[in-house]
Amino acid sequence: MAFQKSPGTQDILPGAVEKWQYAEQKARDICRRYNYREIRTPIFESTELFKRGVGETTDIVEKEMYTFTDRGNRSITLRPEGTAGVVRSYVENKLYGEPDVTKLYYVGPMFRYERQQAGRYRQFHQFGIEALGSVDPALDAEVIALGYTFYTEVGLKGVRVEINSVGTPAVRAVFRERLLAFLEPKRELLCKDCQSRIDRNPLRVLDCKVDQQHFTDAPSILDSLDEECSTHFDKVKTYLSDMGIPFEINHRLVRGLDYYTHTAFEYKAEGIGAIDTIGGGGRYNGLVAEIGGPDQPGVGLGLGLERTIMLLEHQATELPALNEVDVYLVALGEASEREVTKLVYQLRQRGIRAERDYLGRKMKAQMKSADRLQAKFTAILGDDELARGEIALKDMAKGEQRQVALGKLADEILGSSDS
Repeated sequence: MAFQKSPGTQDILPGAVEKWQYAEQKARDICRRYNYREIRTPIFESTELFKRGVGETTDIVEKEMYTFTDRGNRSITLRPEGTAGVVRSYVENKLYGEPDVTKLYYVGPMFRYERQQAGRYRQFHQFGIEALGSVDPALDAEVIALGYTFYTEVGLKGVRVEINSVGTPAVRAVFRERLLAFLEPKRELLCKDCQSRIDRNPLRVLDCKVDQQHFTDAPSILDSLDEECSTHFDKVKTYLSDMGIPFEINHRLVRGLDYYTHTAFEYKAEGIGAIDTIGGGGRYNGLVAEIGGPDQPGVGLGLGLERTIMLLEHQATELPALNEVDVYLVALGEASEREVTKLVYQLRQRGIRAERDYLGRKMKAQMKSADRLQAKFTAILGDDELARGEIALKDMAKGEQRQVALGKLADEILGSSDS
């Protein structure tokens, strides 16, 4: 029997994985410039962490988590999102004791049992950041700016930013009554999920992708904001405008997680089917305390790498070549074979991407292999050249070939790369 991958998963093969490496390298570089440090948390956590952190009435907790009982009779869940685990680590390791804002980023797999569709997998990958310890709306704007910078620099076109304020729990309590008055007459028109949400978490109804046509005249939470929330939201908008980051206000944007307060935002782009949200985030001022830590504020985002890659492919974005080699060594003769084995090792020790033939092919076939690997140089060593202590080095782009001393091969390649 031939085994196949589980539904909702994918093999990221050579030839495709280079696009992932490109996106991940770009994320790490941007985080370095924004002074975010990497954190790596476990792929599984206590189920209770996600129930308390994400929210028991969310789709994630109710329908989508991969939960199992381990041999110690503990309920364990594969992480469905990154924030709860990072905040748990922040509390457990007392990172709140640092004198500055704690700025962290992560890249890794998440797991949700979702219906399969374009850009959505049951094992998917996120790049996310979390900034903890400040209520400054400038930090909200920085987080939004970092995500927008990632999409811009990775090469995506047409990415839009949508923002909203979801207020505080007190603000939402007032808005909840206004929203219920609007939703109750429409109850029978809505899908079963929305009918259930009306009673338990009516704000989540606005997040429904099925019933949006019924919400055209829905009240706006922005009309229920108190002075503190309005001031915070106005400052976020001002900072984004000052940075030249385009945004739209979407008063129905609530996100699918319960921990958000004040700012909520999403990145939108077309080209991956019915789903146009490719990332998002927001502020979560009560989450650290909910998970058992001190009452520390936070703000963060999570960006889907699958959807990023799909959009890059859809837009036919030309990416830098990440799989090319610097030099392909061709050996002609038994003595040369032995020398090339040593040369490949020495070149790699100098930081040069070097490859050679291991299939006993003729020179013509080896040169074709060099072309497939987009080798910048080929270095051809025959027994005569070996006797003279030389090797033929060919610049594949220029078509120029010259003899260089074996001991100078690495210097010649590195020198050509620098020029």
